[in-house]
Order: sequence, then structure tokens, then C-alpha cells
Amino acid sequence: MKRALSWAARSAGRVHPNPAVGAVVFRGGRVLGCGRTQPPGGHHAEVQALAQAERRYGARALQGASLAVTLEPCCFQGRTGPCTEAIVRAGLRRVVVGCRDPHSRVSGRGLRALRAAGLEVAEGVLESRCQTHHRGFFSVCRRGRPFVTLKLAATLDGRIATAQGESRWITSPESRSWVHRQRARVDAVMVGSGTALADDPELTARRGGQIIARPVRVLVDSRLRVPPSSRLYAAEFGVLSIVLCRQGAPGRRRLRQADVEVLEIPGRAGQLDLQRGMERLAEVGLTTILVEGGGGLASALLSVDLVDEIHWFLAPKLLGADGVSALGPLQIGRLAEAPQMSWESVRRTGSDLHLVGRLEGRTRGRAGKARRRK
Repeated sequence: MKRALSWAARSAGRVHPNPAVGAVVFRGGRVLGCGRTQPPGGHHAEVQALAQAERRYGARALQGASLAVTLEPCCFQGRTGPCTEAIVRAGLRRVVVGCRDPHSRVSGRGLRALRAAGLEVAEGVLESRCQTHHRGFFSVCRRGRPFVTLKLAATLDGRIATAQGESRWITSPESRSWVHRQRARVDAVMVGSGTALADDPELTARRGGQIIARPVRVLVDSRLRVPPSSRLYAAEFGVLSIVLCRQGAPGRRRLRQADVEVLEIPGRAGQLDLQRGMERLAEVGLTTILVEGGGGLASALLSVDLVDEIHWFLAPKLLGADGVSALGPLQIGRLAEAPQMSWESVRRTGSDLHLVGRLEGRTRGRAGKARRRK
């Protein structure tokens, strides 16, 4: 299962709205074939692993072999056939499943189909790790919105820029490298209009100056203040740009003509309904989002319990009270109202501290219908 998880990780951020599944065909301690989810319309991990094993060792080698897969195999017809049928046809003896698929069209039906065909099925192997890996898909199925990770980089006293707005670079090169690796693992990167206007970011994932991934870019810009010339909208820097704006915002037609996906979101007093915005992003197929700024957007998401995990990088610098705060107002009058976190880890990254926390706020959102394509 560990090997299946490592293969699954290779598809993370590249196959939404499908879950990034990994699969391994084995007999005893010998690996026969490995597979991972391909982009929508391509093979699922189980089928790819079976095909690789057959190419290497022939169809007879599959008779009586076992399959480890991070997520319950699908059992319905879509762009490709059900994985359960491919597994049964291959003649496998045993299937080991990391976690059940929460999708309403599967949800235990895949396991029952395999057992009904006479296969031995074991489930819950490395279940917690598999659920963590598939947390974006689980979030869409259960809450109707993507899993949201907030990244903040600040000085020890919580400042993200000097009073004059200088922010490059507060954190170490190692911390910035982590950000690029994380961008490559998520479906989309989100920023607010303030960050877009100040930094004009590309939001690509790079290693050694080379682009290694182009996640979907999501801009939260209620009044469409960011000009169409922004690099966020440049076609060469990504496969898709999405902007969330208020209903009827001026300039929306011009952006649509430039192949930007404009999602008009209801709101009040100039503030977007971010809960509805996240639901719309799930509807267009996004399952994981990395939020990179700025402080206003971070605070707005925290205020309505739309952050699931925080990665806070603390640099060994001090800027004082005249520096720009990492967070905007949260309108908290009592300590009991403050967002609560449980620490997952604290480690050094370069010269910085990297703190990882899971939010323990109220559960918001509705049960969703994940757009699992075949």
C-alpha cells in the first residue's frame, strides 16, 4: 500500500475532478505492475497497473495475484468501464483497499461487487494515510467544497511586509521551494486582488527555474480590479484562470472573451459569499486549493470556517507594529470565538519555522456530488 500511495502522489493535482489513485499488482513480495490515475478520460490506476503487469509478465501471471489500491475501485460505467469488472476479468484472487470511496455511486458497492465475484477483499489498510491523500475528493463528496490549505509566510512578529510594502524575501529559499512543491500537488492556487495587484504573480510551480506544473489559478476579485494584462490571465502560464467576482461586476464579459472562467458569486456589502464561491469551484471540478494570500483573503476565509489546514512559515526577522500584518480583522470579541487549531507538526525549513495546524472550526458546507469523470 505504501508503494500504491507513492504512485498516487504522482497524479496529485493533475487529474481533478477524479481522485488521484495509486494501484500495485503483486504476488507474494514481488511487484508485477503499478498504475496511477490518468487525466479524465484516461485509464484509472487499477487498469493501468493490470496492463503493466500483463505487458511485463503475460496474462497468466495475473491469475491468483493480488491488487493493492488506495481507494475502493469504481463500479459504474463512465468514459471507461468499471474497474471492478477489469479486476474480475484479470483473474485476481485478492484486493487490498486503503479506504472506501465516499462517492454516492460507489460507497461500498465496489467492494460488494468484488466479493460477489468470489474475490477476497481486505479494507482499511493504511486507511488514515489513504484518507489524508484523498482528502480533497472526500471534502467535495461530503461537504460540497474543495479542501483548502492556507499558506502564510511572516516574520516572528506576524508581519508579511514592511510599512513600504517590501516583502521579497521574508522567508528562506527552502521555504519557497516547499511552496513550489505544494503548488505542484494541488488542483489550484488562490490569491486575492490585493496580492495580484501588488505582486502580479504567475502561480506556476518551478524547480531550478523550470516550470514543473501549472495549477489552475483562482483569483478572488469582487470588483474585477485586476487588469486583463495581469500574468494571472496569461494563457502561457497555466491551463485555466478562474476569477470569483460579484454578480454583474463590470468587465466580466471582456474576461470571458479572453477565455477566463468568470464565476459570479452573490454577496452583501461588497463581500462575496465565499462559501458559495467554494461550492462553485467544486462544481467546476476543483478538489484541493492552496491559498497564498493576502491577509484580507486569509482572514475572510478563516472568518467563515473555510480553511482546513494552515502552513505558517515564521522567519527569524522582526518588522514591528508598522509592518503589514499577516491577517486582517477577524471581528473576534471573545476568545471562545477564535479559530482553534491542533498542531500537526513543527519543524525547521531552512532558517524558518514551519508550523502545520488543522483547523477545528465548525463544519460548514453541504454534501456534494463530486464530478468523478471516467
